[in-house]
Amino acid sequence: MKKKVKQIVSLTLAAGLAVGMIAGCGTKEGSSGASGKKNVTLTFGSHQSGLPTSGIVQDLAKDFEAETGIQIDFQISPDAQWRDLIKVKLDSGEAPDIICVDTPIGLASSLHMDQYSVELTDQPWVNRIEKTTLAAVSVKDKVYGITFPGAKMYFYLYNKDIFDKLGLSVPTTYSEFKTVCQKIKEAGYTPIYEATTNGWHQVLPLFETGGLWLNQDPDMYDKLNDNKIDLDGIPSLLTIIKQLDECAKAGYFGDDYLSNAWENAKEAMATQRCAMTIAELGFRGQIEKEYPDFKATEKLSAFVMPWGDNQVIGVNPASNAYFINKDSKYSEEAKQFFDFLARPENLKKRLIGQPELSALCWPEITSKYTKEDQEFLDSLKKANVVQTSVNYIDSQWMDVGKDLEAMYTGALTPEEVLKTLKDRRTEQAKLQKDPGWVK
Repeated sequence: MKKKVKQIVSLTLAAGLAVGMIAGCGTKEGSSGASGKKNVTLTFGSHQSGLPTSGIVQDLAKDFEAETGIQIDFQISPDAQWRDLIKVKLDSGEAPDIICVDTPIGLASSLHMDQYSVELTDQPWVNRIEKTTLAAVSVKDKVYGITFPGAKMYFYLYNKDIFDKLGLSVPTTYSEFKTVCQKIKEAGYTPIYEATTNGWHQVLPLFETGGLWLNQDPDMYDKLNDNKIDLDGIPSLLTIIKQLDECAKAGYFGDDYLSNAWENAKEAMATQRCAMTIAELGFRGQIEKEYPDFKATEKLSAFVMPWGDNQVIGVNPASNAYFINKDSKYSEEAKQFFDFLARPENLKKRLIGQPELSALCWPEITSKYTKEDQEFLDSLKKANVVQTSVNYIDSQWMDVGKDLEAMYTGALTPEEVLKTLKDRRTEQAKLQKDPGWVK
């Protein structure tokens, strides 16, 4: 009798174990386990510069997984390839669940994320983003993306010790800038750290100086978008291209600028090998994190890029933003991730965990700007940058970088660089059947 009881118990346990194993094997992606957490993996596609190098977004994703069970699979592509790659994936229906791309999305030359993405207008976090930034992820008042960085502003960061040692003043004209560069070079320093291998950095002087365009004509951006004027009608554009060529040939970018990578800019500034570089104010925090002995926040100050005698700081209210693929099976889980990222405590984590970031486009979060920085920013004249305001500029940004590199090697003249930029813009506009070009 006891033997039979033991057999019955054993069979019961075995049966229970088998049921448990079957239940475990039958758990599909998207279902919830006993803990209530979802067994889902969201794919997140981005270009290299779309995500902070500090890894803070990946850290937040791990926190999200711990809370919900939803995993985030990051798929990173090179900057130069991303725009074309994601366009192909979107058109073929093979895009990731979450897509990181540059904004604004309302320009005719954008990736038209409104056509590919889930509308997010009704999400609870929408009204907390700065209105000017929200417009960059919206089309016709409908919101399609979430974004975090505050407005971008690129300056020349300069080493105050080197300037003081050589008796140099901050230049406000191109002529003064050349004089400063020459004196720095003669003292044995590289005047400017320029990085051409990444493709984007050398383009900044051309289009962050849109204030010059608007000084010429306050309606210049609209006239360019309506094809009432072309880029050769912007005197400062060819002027700045020529000035870049002049500085390169004078050795102000150093001997190795054609092989320089932006990733090495921190070392170049921290070792005081180079006196200046174009960067955001927050870049000082990035340098200091990697080179704590060099107090970058104290030793580096900033001035407006004086190319073409410019004294207006370019403001870019747009930035990288995240969108949910409308063909995703897990759009609700992706919305859940966006909600998680928008929590105040996680916004603060992002700001603290991203050294190069000084502010968020979420007014409730206090910026990292010092009082001195804020007073400096408040003192400047500002204008929106060209790439967020004029069609068919941002879409050829990397190509323009190659054009400038070709100019530096002697393969193109400044005039040919401008013509190539113009022709490429016309070609893109016609492909888009833009009414300004196609009557």
